[in-house]
Amino acid sequence: MSKPFAVGVGALAVALLAAGGGYWLGTRQVSGHITEPSALADMKDGAPKERKVLYYRNPMGLPDTSPTPKKDPMGMDYVPVYAGESEAEAPGNTPNTLRISTEKVQKLGVRVEAVTLGQWNKLVRAAARIEPDERLTYAIAPKFEGYVERLHVNVTGQVVSKGQPLFEVYSPELVSAQREYLIATQGVDALKGASDEAQRGMRELAESSLMRLRNWDVSEEQIKALSPSGSTRRTLTFRSPVAGVVTEKKAIQGMRFMPGEALYQVTNLSSVWVLADVFEQDIGLVKAGAQAKVRVDAYPDKTFSGAITYVYPTLKSETRTVPVRVELSNSAGLLKPGMYAQVELPALARGAVLSVPSSAVIDSGTRQIVLIQQGEGRFEPRDVKLGARSEDRIEVLDGVKEGEMVVVAANFLIDAESNLKAAIGGLGHEGHGTRPAQEGAAGAKTATTVTHQTQGQVEEIDAKAATVTIAHGEVPSLKWPAMSMEFKVSHGGLLAGLKPGAKVRFEFVERGQGDWVITSIQTQSPTTTNAHAGHQ
Repeated sequence: MSKPFAVGVGALAVALLAAGGGYWLGTRQVSGHITEPSALADMKDGAPKERKVLYYRNPMGLPDTSPTPKKDPMGMDYVPVYAGESEAEAPGNTPNTLRISTEKVQKLGVRVEAVTLGQWNKLVRAAARIEPDERLTYAIAPKFEGYVERLHVNVTGQVVSKGQPLFEVYSPELVSAQREYLIATQGVDALKGASDEAQRGMRELAESSLMRLRNWDVSEEQIKALSPSGSTRRTLTFRSPVAGVVTEKKAIQGMRFMPGEALYQVTNLSSVWVLADVFEQDIGLVKAGAQAKVRVDAYPDKTFSGAITYVYPTLKSETRTVPVRVELSNSAGLLKPGMYAQVELPALARGAVLSVPSSAVIDSGTRQIVLIQQGEGRFEPRDVKLGARSEDRIEVLDGVKEGEMVVVAANFLIDAESNLKAAIGGLGHEGHGTRPAQEGAAGAKTATTVTHQTQGQVEEIDAKAATVTIAHGEVPSLKWPAMSMEFKVSHGGLLAGLKPGAKVRFEFVERGQGDWVITSIQTQSPTTTNAHAGHQ
């Protein structure tokens, strides 16, 4: 065999081995699922089918789209969106999902925490004041007309003991009543030998005079002193009925007083009241019998403890608060009436509840919203129903689940960065109206996708944000008048060829509440455009 012939046979053998190895490797790749599923499906059909690319979206979730492949500023390739796919159907996305780049999330200082399920222990704090115990306050008021003859206690705030003389009074009526009593007692002794009827009449007169003296608060000691002496006393001494402090003094030596006029007020301060003003939203958590803690500015190192004895049934309309009474022992006399205090009232113990940090809630006054983190740079605004509030947490009755991550820092900055008002609906385009909800079979309102049509004139195009501003005509299906507003487009390809001033006919839907998206748009010649299109 010649040498050239041997070389040709060797080359042919190598080619056959390469072809066989390539075939074996191709079959291994298919069986090992290295080939894409779409390619496998095309191979089974016998001919490859190319999927249609609608547009390319930003890899970081921004609303920036492109009709052709390109890279973002960080060098990442834009992601193709094929026919039959919807960005809203991607995992973790909803029509109202807010998308912010990772770089901006870091710059904003976004911080998230999990929704927790646990015991709800709330502490109600309220401003309070020290008041005397009304049950331990006594007024000294003579029951007859007279004059203040002498003062034994002549200053307000003086400490007195029980039975201590306060003042002496002179009254002509008192002297007359004493004389009548003395005459009646002497008559009883003189008629001991008389008839029973005469003795009985004299005894009744004596008892009547004695009862009159007792009704005027003449003490038994003073009454007994009248009989042996046989003479009346010119003045009557009034004594303190309780040990305490003179909190009010109206008596002036030599003054005339009338029956029932309070001349002194003595208060026992061994026990005081703490009246706390609890806000209306917290009063349902406070019950009588619970132990409260009281602190006063005068003694910052001391804590006083007492029981809640009464929750008042009335509300102060000026402050929207309800008084709550706490009783404290004041044997040391440290607590003075009129002092201000801070009270901590334990709330009713409740079972496990869902709660979020207070900073997580965005409250517009008419609705409460939290931002749920759906993924890296994706946030979903969600309406929540709130319950009780503590110092740093709020109970959530509906709207979130345990374990979901809520934004607790920089949520208002996210609002400014991503136009949250437009995403949650109802706060933007208020004048445009909203698509009416359809009534379901069970009477519940259910949102359905309805396509609306109109025509107008293009005013402004923002390809980066995938929005177009159109001065459109009336929309009968929504009962909108002619106006100028901004629409989103379902994909960036719809903006190709559009220029400001172009007359268009378009269709749009409400993808989310207040989120209007154009699904189809066609340019028109000026002769086919309605005359009112483009009017403001």
